[in-house]
Amino acid sequence: MTTFISEYLVRVNGHDIFVAEKGSGPVIVMLHGGGPGASGLSNYSRNIDALAEHFRVVVPDMPGYGRSSKHVDHSDPFGYLADTMRGLMDELGLLSAHLVGNSYGGAAALRLALDTPQRVGKLVLMGPGGIGTTRGLPTPGLKSLLSYYGGDGPSREKLAAFIRTYLVYDGAAVPDDLIELRYQASLDPDVVASPPLRRPSGLRTLWRMDLTRDKRVTALPNPTLVLWGRDDKVNRPAGGPLLQRLMPNAELVMTSHTGHWMQWERAELFNRLVADFLSPESDLAIA
Repeated sequence: MTTFISEYLVRVNGHDIFVAEKGSGPVIVMLHGGGPGASGLSNYSRNIDALAEHFRVVVPDMPGYGRSSKHVDHSDPFGYLADTMRGLMDELGLLSAHLVGNSYGGAAALRLALDTPQRVGKLVLMGPGGIGTTRGLPTPGLKSLLSYYGGDGPSREKLAAFIRTYLVYDGAAVPDDLIELRYQASLDPDVVASPPLRRPSGLRTLWRMDLTRDKRVTALPNPTLVLWGRDDKVNRPAGGPLLQRLMPNAELVMTSHTGHWMQWERAELFNRLVADFLSPESDLAIA
């Protein structure tokens, strides 16, 4: 079980952001995904201890999730998340940090790097959102995620179906207590009233959320490791090769029998790849 040096709230732009951290050394800020009931600690439960052996691991709850304030600007969600995480870095006195982002958090990490590359060391993007999202209809997994609070509202059955059918490759491997933990977190009245992740409203917001249409991505200087499960049903695996083609300093690792939650399903491999890539002795190559 993970134990932390500290857990605390940080006031950022008038809103509370919950943070847990462990370890010492170069700083990694780990940004979680946007599924119902997500939080930093639950998303990275199999990774924090291993990475904290080499790094200072900072794990916030993103705005709208966990123990953080529930406000999100839906006109430019990735920009808002990036601004908030940069504000968190300011409050923590971090001039720069490595960023690890999964899905929704991957989009936030990439947007933060695009806006202020000097604040980011290396990037690890795991099945990130915002990649080619205007180039096709939403995936079945994304449709399931976005419909969770619709219809009859949230239910344990809907959440279990999303996680076991779309989030991971082997749904039988997901324990019931993980489903229950996420389900209870998803029932926060503020979240039910205003879900943090929703369908884009308007063409302008939709285009803002496709980060591959941002011309800055082709000149981003930060060394980047892109990780993608070949069986991802939430964000299309084709996004991995797309990022590798667009980004000048990107390496790509794709794994078989892996869904959208690589850091959980392939934790040992994920931890090794991330630790090796972010090591001060490492160059861009990870082989």
